[in-house]
Amino acid sequence: MSDTERDEWKHFEDLVPEEARAHMRAARDEMRKGFEAMFPPGVGEHRRAARREALLAARSMIEAMLKRFEEGEKKP
Repeated sequence: MSDTERDEWKHFEDLVPEEARAHMRAARDEMRKGFEAMFPPGVGEHRRAARREALLAARSMIEAMLKRFEEGEKKP
């Protein structure tokens, strides 16, 4: 997590006690371990690759829409 992301969640520290946040972190870690145990090792790599491809597809669609938008502005 970047420093900027940490700053955005700073107010959360005032609302939720540290003990509760520690339990949430532990639950997240245990949940992650459970998922890793249920699936073969390659699943994580494929999931990351699929997420990357989905993001690249979204970028491509946004770039195409921006291009159409800019071309529309050039027309008299």
